[in-house]
Amino acid sequence: MNLLAFWGAPGPIELLIIAVIVLLLFGNRLPSVMRNLGRGIVEFKRGLSGTTDEETPPAPPSSSNSTSDSSKP
Repeated sequence: MNLLAFWGAPGPIELLIIAVIVLLLFGNRLPSVMRNLGRGIVEFKRGLSGTTDEETPPAPPSSSNSTSDSSKP
């Protein structure tokens, strides 16, 4: 039998202890890790939508089409 099957998922106290240990070990590098993770997510979303920084957005249509509309009754 598998002994790990009887332990189950960690409870809230165990998760809190794990979070404290992670903060103690990686606390000074955590802001840079989160910043890089955010940049990665933004880059991933840009890749999905197909836009990049090099592309320029299309110009908005001009509103000078009033000459053809003036002949309508």
